[in-house]
Amino acid sequence: MAQIITDLKDKFKKGNIVIQLIFTNIAVFIVVNLISIILQLFNRSAADIFGLLALPASVERFLLQPWSLITYMFMHADILHILFNMLWLFWFGQLFLYVFSAKHLRGLYLLGGFCGGILYMIAFNIFPYFEPMLYASSMVGASASVLAIVVATAYREPNYQVRLLLFGNIRLKYLALIVVLTDILFLTSNNAGGHIAHIGGALAGLWFAASLKKGTDITKWINKLIDAIASIFDKRTYKRKPKMKVHYGNDRQKDYDYNAKKKVQSEEIDRILDKLKKSGYGSLTNDEKKSLFDASKK
Repeated sequence: MAQIITDLKDKFKKGNIVIQLIFTNIAVFIVVNLISIILQLFNRSAADIFGLLALPASVERFLLQPWSLITYMFMHADILHILFNMLWLFWFGQLFLYVFSAKHLRGLYLLGGFCGGILYMIAFNIFPYFEPMLYASSMVGASASVLAIVVATAYREPNYQVRLLLFGNIRLKYLALIVVLTDILFLTSNNAGGHIAHIGGALAGLWFAASLKKGTDITKWINKLIDAIASIFDKRTYKRKPKMKVHYGNDRQKDYDYNAKKKVQSEEIDRILDKLKKSGYGSLTNDEKKSLFDASKK
């Protein structure tokens, strides 16, 4: 068991942001369900712990558990729920990383969840249709975050084709449009809250991609906040800094060579991105795709 845990930790550290998010969702799902099983064995209700992590529709209930705006997007109701969400996250997360960075995906995952959750609460508190179910309703799932990633990728590469079982090849822009229209058509279904959250996530993805095209990264504040929190728990933050040393000899030449190499790499990535923008992802060679993928993980 110890070796399995060690292997999982190693894969988590070496995996890209998509793998890390999938691992996090699965870990939360397993832990919550194990706690629920233990509580049930002692004839205790497992609904309380689930309710504390789920996002309530009621503003009054939300004010008592504001953390749920974050925790709900890592929670799932059952095995099929998490399976489909993680498959979508894996497929479209990898596509996302070809045209955006890993930090963009991390920030957009949270932004999509925030927007989906906020729109869900707004809709349930504004429309009279939801009034009878307002106080008892709550929501879990990563689908709003995933839809943000799907729509952002479709906005950047609208004509990129994906192959769907039974349907064949379909362009990303049409796939995203079909998903959003389906959510609109099911706004009054039994899973109305989920469909509303999907729309909120989709709007976040569109907002992100359109803003980035104009030069503004709306996920920047989220990533700065995450990095600041992570630095608190980073052991290196508290290590005593070494005394300043003066280096002689070839250090200046090494710095020059390093900077020259970085400049060449940066120019190559810029060239690939220009080619991608003009001719689409399909026009890239395998080496260019690999270079772009490697750059997205930095």
